[in-house]
Amino acid sequence: MKKLILSASLVMLLFSCAENDSTDLVSATSEVAHRGCASHDVLLNKLNEDPKLASRMNEIESFTELAIKEGRLVNGQIEIPVVVNVLYKTSAENISLAQIQSQIDVLNKDFNGTNSDFGNVPSAFSGVKANVGISFVLDAVVRKSTTKTSWKTDDSMKKANRGGISPTSPTTKLNLWVCNMSGGILGYAQFPGGSSATDGVVIDNNAMGTTGSASAPFNLGRTGTHEVGHWMNLRHIWGDATCGSDLVSDTPTHNTANYGCPTYPHYSTCSGTPIEMTMNYMDYTDDACMFMFSDGQKSRMLAIFASGGARNSYAQP
Repeated sequence: MKKLILSASLVMLLFSCAENDSTDLVSATSEVAHRGCASHDVLLNKLNEDPKLASRMNEIESFTELAIKEGRLVNGQIEIPVVVNVLYKTSAENISLAQIQSQIDVLNKDFNGTNSDFGNVPSAFSGVKANVGISFVLDAVVRKSTTKTSWKTDDSMKKANRGGISPTSPTTKLNLWVCNMSGGILGYAQFPGGSSATDGVVIDNNAMGTTGSASAPFNLGRTGTHEVGHWMNLRHIWGDATCGSDLVSDTPTHNTANYGCPTYPHYSTCSGTPIEMTMNYMDYTDDACMFMFSDGQKSRMLAIFASGGARNSYAQP
């Protein structure tokens, strides 16, 4: 298992892996069957646009480390209200309430360890598989017809003046936008520390939930789980760099992203040649082949809801 990187390294980590991430993204989108998450690329763009964002994120990282070290994590059940914003040009893109609810159901199972494949976690990782203990409830659905054929990762879907839908109460409700994404991107999320005007998660309508327009191999709602993980401050498990760090101590060091359904055990060639945790939600494997968070990831997520944390407002009654 890798050593936890200290917060002083966060900004360096974010900027050092831009070239590697772009390469990964091209390979991920060149084939339909490969997962494409733009969260890291979007973050790099926002860091360039907002000179103060890196400082805010570094403060969040310092707080996270201290909260975990001192055990200042949220106890009890956190229930997050979700507003789903649907942008559609075709009837298929105007996804049903049943499809929306199926995604909420998946989030509740995956974040509480009640998913049917939770028992498939190999014995090598059974000691660190986590019940995060965060629940989600559908608060509202907002729909808007659009003339746009597809949407880019420029947050335009989050802005009414650009044809999108502005977020609803983004400091207390998780906003989730569903639309037809361009470039093979399945989704992206905004990390803690960004502007509330663009805060939330975006999911392609073909990767939303488990029914309706959801299309295999991304039809089990795990794109939502992956992106909400980012929204709760989780990095890609390979750290967006060759043998990089995801800032979690109990996840093995990965060479890079894994796609499809790797045969277990899949060994890393990084230091110590550990077995890679390819079934972790923060890898790039197919929906059917990702089914766990780790205890370390749980601690990172809960830290942002602790008193003084970046998303503490969501933990209030």
